[in-house]
Amino acid sequence: MQLYRVTGCAVVYDHERRILLKKDPERGWELPGGHVVSHEPIPGAVIREVWEETGIEIDVIGFCGISQDVREHVCHTFWMARAVGGVLTTGEESLDVGFFTAEEAMSIIRRDDFREELKRCLDEQAHPFYLVLE
Repeated sequence: MQLYRVTGCAVVYDHERRILLKKDPERGWELPGGHVVSHEPIPGAVIREVWEETGIEIDVIGFCGISQDVREHVCHTFWMARAVGGVLTTGEESLDVGFFTAEEAMSIIRRDDFREELKRCLDEQAHPFYLVLE
């Protein structure tokens, strides 16, 4: 039996309501986030992953929804957050990082599934959403 992995990703807003993105070496521009480790609350994983990948400290303020990648056996959770400190920093998992308007973010994210997930996150009236990726 194949077990599912769980991730936590965040739509992080700065004081100008721009969205934090990071550029992954393989996947390109995407929301920051990553895998939840054993005995870690999902919002805690989101806070940790955003800081590790971007150098930005956040407060998680709400749950957006979930997408299920059936083929890859991954459930991605999405959270709204606000930047509260830190300095933009790149690392092993981020070739570049920055804050972008929603329109800019949608235009530089090249993967259709990542754009659809961000679109659903930005539609706060539709929270929480459930999206199946096959």
